[in-house]
Amino acid sequence: MKAWQVTHYGEPEEMSYADVAVPSPGAGQALIRNRACGLNFFDLLQCQGKYQSKPAFPFTIGAEVSGTVEAVSPDVQGIAVGDRVVALPRGGGFAEYTIAAAARTFPIPASMSFEQAAALPVVYQTSYFALDYRAKLQAGEWLLVHAGAGGVGTAAIQLGKAMGARIVATAGSQRKLDFCRKQGAEHAIDYRDGSWVETVKALTAKRGVDVIYDPVGGDVFDLSTKVIAPGGRLLVIGFAGGRIPSLAANRALLKNMALVGAFWGRHCEENPGYMESLHHILIGLFQDGKIDPPVGASYPLEEAPRGIRDLANRKIAGKAVLTIG
Repeated sequence: MKAWQVTHYGEPEEMSYADVAVPSPGAGQALIRNRACGLNFFDLLQCQGKYQSKPAFPFTIGAEVSGTVEAVSPDVQGIAVGDRVVALPRGGGFAEYTIAAAARTFPIPASMSFEQAAALPVVYQTSYFALDYRAKLQAGEWLLVHAGAGGVGTAAIQLGKAMGARIVATAGSQRKLDFCRKQGAEHAIDYRDGSWVETVKALTAKRGVDVIYDPVGGDVFDLSTKVIAPGGRLLVIGFAGGRIPSLAANRALLKNMALVGAFWGRHCEENPGYMESLHHILIGLFQDGKIDPPVGASYPLEEAPRGIRDLANRKIAGKAVLTIG
């Protein structure tokens, strides 16, 4: 089979496109014939050696795949050869076949395309965990989503709307602002203009927003503390802006605000079964028409480095995926 391999730390363009043996599933595992694979910013970090997990060379990146089950180990129940599934392997997605734990492999409905399925797990699970479990978002509350045209931002907008929130999104171009509105944002603001703080205050009658979803960090985080409502929750999702910010404790005190971390991956490790239960919730929302994962760009497997580069350069609105076979 064809697979991309990281043989040394560097840029995505330095990966090797190799012929490798098709793996066999071990205990508790399934072999998936991939049809699509989601692209994530951490794929770039893994190539560069900047991610927290550092597998031995050579390794294949890719943490969310969709396709059909090719084989299962004898001890696996509930998954059969030929099933349409989405899975979250621990790497290995940039290939024609991937091994995934059966406990991290879930069915998808016939109405969901493989591309949409590959766009679902990481960003929608992260956003649902953040908004529902960590922030306790309530219907009627104001939700501010930064980088609303990105993968997690898009998911947060759609899920926030499904939860009944009033949504303000920020993005960095007119095309992306229009995209945010299509996903359900009531208002969309260009964060490159420093006046977005005053705009948010005006929209909320100077009260501020109840929940802020921040995957950016840096200056965006700093300014967000100026628009949070009393009793508001500022969700720390990531640091795509590059700088990890800090918060003076007196500001949290004076604002009666909560700084809330949202590390979905760790929560899933510490709570077996949470990922599966959340998958079924998300599939239900999809079947009810309340979420619709947008595939903003797709690339054939052989063009994976270009896909990662476009993602890193913020050229994509929505989720980027590889199409395979």
